[in-house]
Amino acid sequence: MFHRVTKNLTFLTFTSDVALTLIALYLAKILRLTLPYGIDTAPHFLQFSPTLFPIVAVIWIVVFSVMPVYDPRRTYRAVDDIQWTVLAIGFATLVFAGVTYFFFRDLSRFLFLYFFLLDVLFLVGMRVILRIIFRLWRGGYPGAKTRILILGAGRIGQRMANLLRDYSWFGVEVVGFLDDDDSKADALNGYGEYLGTLDRAPEVVLQQQVDDVIVALPLHAHNRLVDIVHQLQNLSVSVRVIPDLFELSFVKTTVENFDGIPLIGLRDSVMTPFQRTAKRIFDIVIGSIMLLVAAPVMALVALAIKLDSPGPIFFLQKRIGENGRVFKMIKFRSMVQDADERKDEVISYTDDGKLLFKKADDPRITRVGKFIRRTSLDELPQLINVLKGDMSLVGPRPEMPWLVDLYEPWQYKRFAVPQGITGWWQVNGRSDKPMHLHIDEDLYYIQHYSLLLDVFILWKTFAAVVKRSGAY
Repeated sequence: MFHRVTKNLTFLTFTSDVALTLIALYLAKILRLTLPYGIDTAPHFLQFSPTLFPIVAVIWIVVFSVMPVYDPRRTYRAVDDIQWTVLAIGFATLVFAGVTYFFFRDLSRFLFLYFFLLDVLFLVGMRVILRIIFRLWRGGYPGAKTRILILGAGRIGQRMANLLRDYSWFGVEVVGFLDDDDSKADALNGYGEYLGTLDRAPEVVLQQQVDDVIVALPLHAHNRLVDIVHQLQNLSVSVRVIPDLFELSFVKTTVENFDGIPLIGLRDSVMTPFQRTAKRIFDIVIGSIMLLVAAPVMALVALAIKLDSPGPIFFLQKRIGENGRVFKMIKFRSMVQDADERKDEVISYTDDGKLLFKKADDPRITRVGKFIRRTSLDELPQLINVLKGDMSLVGPRPEMPWLVDLYEPWQYKRFAVPQGITGWWQVNGRSDKPMHLHIDEDLYYIQHYSLLLDVFILWKTFAAVVKRSGAY
């Protein structure tokens, strides 16, 4: 869809990546000889041969071409662009270190460290600057435009136009809609101009100099698709079809080609294998560190619970995890022993019939329980769930089975990723928002997932805990 824009942009990014990488290598040598770290050395001991520059250029070109650094479908979001760039730089640096081990063994280890850090700074900084420039450029990306015509002015077409509007800085422009139902024109709400019926598609494509046609018709109107494609086949325009599957309760659909037959996946994993592996490694490393640091505090909390009220120290409760899997979540007991039998005491409903379950003046909470809930200390044993693989540090909050039974179909989308100790909902209001209002924020997290977002949420969680906001 962005082919006209990305052709020039990819060339610009590619050439600047190579140039900035070579500059980073040169500056890394200067830093190694200037900064007072490592063994003292002279320039001739580094054996910094000029042949290193073409070697680095070739390695970076190959690695960056193999990895999806320049694939707009994988890097259109800034966070994905940065992640793939840093990953590619790291892998290319390792390859470079392997090559120099055989031919330039006297090179300093600090040289590679400086080189890596400078290259990350230059290449990521360049991408951030380009995105800022393009967003400030009112006409979009200079030198290229992608003009898009949407066939279908219904909910699907409007949703697509709304998404495309976010990329106007990228040179994308929706010229308007075609639909046989002219009554939909009043409902476009600024998404674009109504240009007539579907029969006008060839005429509008020529008049408006359209580059891409997106068919966003409902299922009952797809019989027009064959006629539309035939009408447009002699015109220089790309045609794409949005399957009308949005009523189904799925977060992500994928399309793969199997010997010429397109297969649409409706229940594919939201996270890529790389993202899932990185998230699990992050959970194990950070979770282990947090558990070791928290161990003395957990011992004091356990003693206080035992002295305060009769009953076990830990409270094990069935929760719904990723893909609906049931597991037992571990918490410090903050309520009386028969809390589950007394849940009717805290259940209430909003004026429109929505369920409210959690509230501040819960009579089942013990004296110690009030303190550990306010400070979130009752959540610390869930680090054990994280290390076991039942949960993640960050993700939608695992729900109780009886509450899940009350879910509407669309709400099950929140179980498409590992459930977490903290999440996007908690750092944007935490318990101040009732159950039925936080699922939209869980879905926002799922749709925008990245490891950087997990780090940001953890940081915000610590700030929220310090302020003691929304926890009870």
